[in-house]
Amino acid sequence: MNLPNKLTISRILLSPVFMVLFLVDNIYSRYFATLVFVIAALTDAYDGYLARKTGVVTGFGKFMDPLADKILTATAFVSFVALGYVKAWMILAIIVREFFITGLRSLAAYKGIVIMPSLLAQWKTACQMIVIFIILLYTNLEMTFLSLGYSSNLFHNPWTFRVFDGLVFITMLLTLGTGIDYMVKNASLLKEVLR
Repeated sequence: MNLPNKLTISRILLSPVFMVLFLVDNIYSRYFATLVFVIAALTDAYDGYLARKTGVVTGFGKFMDPLADKILTATAFVSFVALGYVKAWMILAIIVREFFITGLRSLAAYKGIVIMPSLLAQWKTACQMIVIFIILLYTNLEMTFLSLGYSSNLFHNPWTFRVFDGLVFITMLLTLGTGIDYMVKNASLLKEVLR
């Protein structure tokens, strides 16, 4: 269990911590939730870099690193749905794609085949993280302004949530697109795995 793999595991462990903190209707809890998410996201950027730099890339890391990303982003998106910030059907499409592909990769790994995430899939993860951070920033601003007694139209404007819907919709299309790309590029491997 090297340091990059420990960072990956820490990202999985931080995901439910983030969810609990975010769902508590308290300004300080939301701040801490955002901090936890940022720390978890930074471990994503750092563990891969560290593994390549120190030459300790492992099969465990190749498999668990993208799984940890999916758990973190899925936890954040489900939390947003629970509080009404985004539409459930788009998040459902994202999560189904993520865990369907993860299931296929798990089956491949069981048969001794490690399928690395594509560059497009890495961009997809980055896009998801950015959208999540934008919504977290909004929720922090909302809680801060309301706690100070201000009631800005920004926080009651339906266009704000339409922007969120647009961002999540684009992210959903990218996520589904990478899933299709993944299956097409690895069709021969998947046929072998599913035998």
